[in-house]
Amino acid sequence: MADPIRIFDRSLLRKRRDRAAPEFTAHDFLIRDVAERLADRLNDVTRRFPMALDLGCHTGELADTLHGRGGIETLVQCDLSPRMAAKAATNGQPTLAADEEWLPFSDASFDLVISCLSLHWVNDLPGTLLQIRRVLKPDGLFLCAMLGGETLKELRQALAEAEMAEENGWSPRVSPFADVRDLGALLQRAGFALPVVDADMINVAYGDPMRLLADLRGMGETNAVAEQRKTLTRRATMLHALSRYQDLFAGPEGRVAATFQVLTMTAWTPHPDQPRPLAPGSAKASLADVLGNGHGKIAHNWE
Repeated sequence: MADPIRIFDRSLLRKRRDRAAPEFTAHDFLIRDVAERLADRLNDVTRRFPMALDLGCHTGELADTLHGRGGIETLVQCDLSPRMAAKAATNGQPTLAADEEWLPFSDASFDLVISCLSLHWVNDLPGTLLQIRRVLKPDGLFLCAMLGGETLKELRQALAEAEMAEENGWSPRVSPFADVRDLGALLQRAGFALPVVDADMINVAYGDPMRLLADLRGMGETNAVAEQRKTLTRRATMLHALSRYQDLFAGPEGRVAATFQVLTMTAWTPHPDQPRPLAPGSAKASLADVLGNGHGKIAHNWE
């Protein structure tokens, strides 16, 4: 039997999210921004969701955003971090600590699974998608936003250049992220119907690179690659990286740019009443068409 895929150290990730939980609201701007985008998409779906799952709920930001919106009647929250789950539970929604890679729910439990900036940390994304499909009812909706491969490209470049200059080598200091081109195929492999994936860029300006690093720590989003170098970054290397970041990516007012690429997946569990996929070479549908209205931007489609 093959060894399990292990890209990320999930135990380390849990500890960092536990540590971030008490002050998470001071750093949750990105979660809240993306939660609002997911809520807007749900508003375009003309149906009710009696039972929904917030997979990777952090401290309840998505539930706060969805309150009274999106046709959701009951929202179950779960998060890898017990401390984040405990904080989320204060909103009164049913909540548990659970690993996204091992969903503790019965088959066909939910009408909707929604996830906001959590699944980019799973080791086995194909396996996780299979589990999500398992817990969804027929004609259930999966709506997910996760960070993509362009995320933190500025930090990645600055760290790589600094390590090469100071240490004559390079090791991963920023976690790897999924590519938009892969996700549609993964959804199809997991047995989902009508998969649509699109990408958005969120650009954040910081007074200096240290403020970005503080936000990443506060969000529990620092590097958790399993095979990362165990020694601390040398002081000279870090100072070089911070200086290089400022030189390369500062704007006219001295503020530095940080890019977060958000990949959004929309897919349905199969049902006989769903539209049949278009034949290869047919005109592409828009995301709005898939969600049931007649307007919206064109997205990446896998039919």
